Amino acid sequence: MKILPFCFFATATLMLLNATMAPVHAGDNKNVGTASVQVSPPHWWAGMKSQQLQLMLHGDNIAQYTPSLTSAQVHIENVSRTDNPNYLFIHLRLPERAEPEAFEIILNGEDDKKTVHYNLAQRRQNSAMREGFSAKDAIYLITPDRFANGDIQNDTVEGYADPVDRNNKGGRHGGDIQGIINHLDYLHDMGFTQIWTMPLLENAMDAYSYHGYSTTDYFQIDPRFGTNALYQQLSHQARERGIGVIKDVVLNHIGSEHVWMDDMPSADWINHGRKFVPTSHRREALHDPHAVEADIEGFASGWFVPTMPDLNQRNPLLATYLIQYAIWWIEFADLSGLRVDTYSYSDKEFLSEWTSRIMAEYPNLNIVGEEWTTNPAITAYWQRGSMRHDDYSSELPSVMDFPLQVALYEALTEEETWATGLRKLYETFASDFLYGDPYNLVVFADNHDMSRVMTQFDDDQALMKMAMSVILTTRGIPQVFYGTEIGMSHPGTDDHGLLRADFPGGWPGDAVNAFTQQGLSPQQRQLQAYFKALLNFRRSSPAITHGEMTHYAPNDGVYVYFRHEGDDIVMVALNKNAQEVALPTARFEQFLSQKSILNNVLKNEQQPIGDHVLLDAKSTQIFTLQ
Repeated sequence: MKILPFCFFATATLMLLNATMAPVHAGDNKNVGTASVQVSPPHWWAGMKSQQLQLMLHGDNIAQYTPSLTSAQVHIENVSRTDNPNYLFIHLRLPERAEPEAFEIILNGEDDKKTVHYNLAQRRQNSAMREGFSAKDAIYLITPDRFANGDIQNDTVEGYADPVDRNNKGGRHGGDIQGIINHLDYLHDMGFTQIWTMPLLENAMDAYSYHGYSTTDYFQIDPRFGTNALYQQLSHQARERGIGVIKDVVLNHIGSEHVWMDDMPSADWINHGRKFVPTSHRREALHDPHAVEADIEGFASGWFVPTMPDLNQRNPLLATYLIQYAIWWIEFADLSGLRVDTYSYSDKEFLSEWTSRIMAEYPNLNIVGEEWTTNPAITAYWQRGSMRHDDYSSELPSVMDFPLQVALYEALTEEETWATGLRKLYETFASDFLYGDPYNLVVFADNHDMSRVMTQFDDDQALMKMAMSVILTTRGIPQVFYGTEIGMSHPGTDDHGLLRADFPGGWPGDAVNAFTQQGLSPQQRQLQAYFKALLNFRRSSPAITHGEMTHYAPNDGVYVYFRHEGDDIVMVALNKNAQEVALPTARFEQFLSQKSILNNVLKNEQQPIGDHVLLDAKSTQIFTLQ
């Protein structure tokens, strides 16, 4: 969850022209004057499953106009007006088999007639059946401003505050989309198959704009990161390398600099209007059978901070806006999925509708929601197919597995007793019966909002490697925070600006370059090689990417689980002890009796299956069986 600012909804600006003048197409002009209107979504596509499309028009006294269309196939079903005359909502009906076309929206006023162009574009073939990210993937989480600066010309953009200053831990450092594009080969070679970036949309905030969670334009990439076209190029070039792109979306809140805060579409658009009322963060209230309505409302309708006004998704016009915004980016940028920030803070019924509408358009897409709780019952509540205490309907395919993240840390740092240590990991997996699909959870050891995994383990590389070996071999979809592959850490602080430090080599003149290994320490090189070997093994292993998981209760500081898909079997053995362990094999006869050889994946060694197997001290050993 973020504690920094958020902002405006972008749309293409369409100039309203007199009827005697030639109409113009949607553009990226943000210099909105009294004779202009913003229309969102800025365009749409023919052939979408839903035949309904809501257009939001924003301009001075736009509500006084009566709209009509020049299209023979698209029709106006109705028009909505609010208590703000500067907004007009046009509800369109598209035919089931709509054809791509450009048409005009005629706005008829008492004294004038205005026209704007609108466009139904051609969809990519089989766009609706796109494949979303899944357990076969490994996700690389990037803070774009801190990864690589590929275009120094966009470091400073006229009209935008918060200038580049690499010495300011909370400021912008200049990383951008071009920087990611420039290093797609590195990500592919490492073995990553998906990129999740923190938000890239415009953040015209005075400070702390780098993190991206203060959107000021829902339909425009921040120019300091690049352009909409460049984001399309990132997706295209990544896909050419077998890498998908996951977009980070924020449904719960906007930022205090959003145009809506100066010109609110309706009085109920923002929870508590313009007044800051903090959220309680008590997500348990949503599930508590003893809860009072005030506690539920205190969680769902409160703001994070004064710079993050809370959206009221119970307003149907806003709800539709947020549904269409997400669909627009999936289609426009050819995305493989979405990650939803602060998922449970949005209105519950809206989330049900939002997930249903998106999954109806893209049945094979994946969407992962952030529900920051250590209680697996609450995490599971949001996932599609989970058993629930009520009749709530959710089509959310995936959830971030925060319970596993905490259990993994405790398992590797606590003393081994009957109730602590590796038992925590075992118990977490034993609770998988709560989930509709535990194999579709996103698993991680750290992310952009918490201590880096190396820092969690006090720079103990052995423990860090044990943790990451679990993340990359257990059930679920692994996510790795950028820089983990070289052991980036931030001892002595949990400041977000420092844990999201610059990736070495991403800026011209960097003395250390992790992309080329120039200047890396021997430890960093070894760790990077470890990740590369493990990620590429994972990518080629059907047992890991498609198989089931079977585990054995931990004994004497050793925990063993198997991943298996048909004849393909992988054995993972964690030895938490400070000394080598001779692990008896009789207990694992179910799997080992089928094979005769153990292949140590990371050591590239073989040994016959005997009555025991040697496990190095404080390590994870990964074996394929043949």
